[in-house]
Amino acid sequence: MSTTRPAERGTAPQPGGRSARSREEARLGWMLAGPAFVIMLLVTMYPILQAFFDSLFSLRLTAPDEREFIWFRNYTVVLGDPAFWQSMAVTLFITVVTVVLELVLGFLLALVMHRAVKRLRGFARTAILVPYGIVTVVAAFAWFYAFDINSGYINSWLAWLPGFDEDFNWFAYQGSSLFVIILSEVWKTTPFISLLLLSGLAQVPGDLEEAAKVDGATGWEVMRRVILPNMKAAIMVAVLFRTLEAFRIFDNIYIMTAGANGTEALSLLAYNTSIGRLEIGLGSAISVLLFLSVLIIAAIFIKGFRVDLAGGRDS
Repeated sequence: MSTTRPAERGTAPQPGGRSARSREEARLGWMLAGPAFVIMLLVTMYPILQAFFDSLFSLRLTAPDEREFIWFRNYTVVLGDPAFWQSMAVTLFITVVTVVLELVLGFLLALVMHRAVKRLRGFARTAILVPYGIVTVVAAFAWFYAFDINSGYINSWLAWLPGFDEDFNWFAYQGSSLFVIILSEVWKTTPFISLLLLSGLAQVPGDLEEAAKVDGATGWEVMRRVILPNMKAAIMVAVLFRTLEAFRIFDNIYIMTAGANGTEALSLLAYNTSIGRLEIGLGSAISVLLFLSVLIIAAIFIKGFRVDLAGGRDS
């Protein structure tokens, strides 16, 4: 007589590939997250739809009664303007450089927090996360005054370097301005990346690392074959969140350069067009294009990584 026990009721997979338990967990997840999701959708959809509606009109704040419906002509004007593509290039450059630097530095900091002596672990995590707790505007002003030619102290610190001019104006050139902006972004948000990667490190099975070391694997091989594959979901979440945030950079650029010397990002271009030039229609069109760019980036990341976020496995 067979001793095989029947499958527990409600756990057998259905023809569709999902068990009853899996469907119950998904239903419970939607019940718990549904109200917050609906509220967030209502709060965010109104300004998005309003911006899209305004982008279909020729509208200036100085003449609100002269509103004229022009369909998608604002998008044609924006896409044909070299300033838009210049801002797009600056935005992409800042995004790529900051995300790459933050990913590398954040992973190193996550290793420090994960491997730190137990007695010092809490202190290490607190010290590393301090920059992320500072308001972005306050941090931007601090970096601006540090590099400012009149009130800054960075020039005096670097005066010993051969060929360095102590009167060098960091915000007078595109390259040096972008350097300071990227430096401030990396300093401010690397702790956020390290916090997400730390959660991924905590999910790496310790017995796999020990087994790899017993088999004679080097530290780099353990990192490449054991740690990084098990952190794929955490890495995707960290890179995705940070990329979307970096692509919408505004505060640091507005405070340090206000977009001068070729440092105007897309969000600042939308602000300057809508508030500075009072061109609500054109500014709304830029905002909608920025929103669509963010959606495209998110779709590319999700499709490109192909990660099961629930289980951290390749889909």
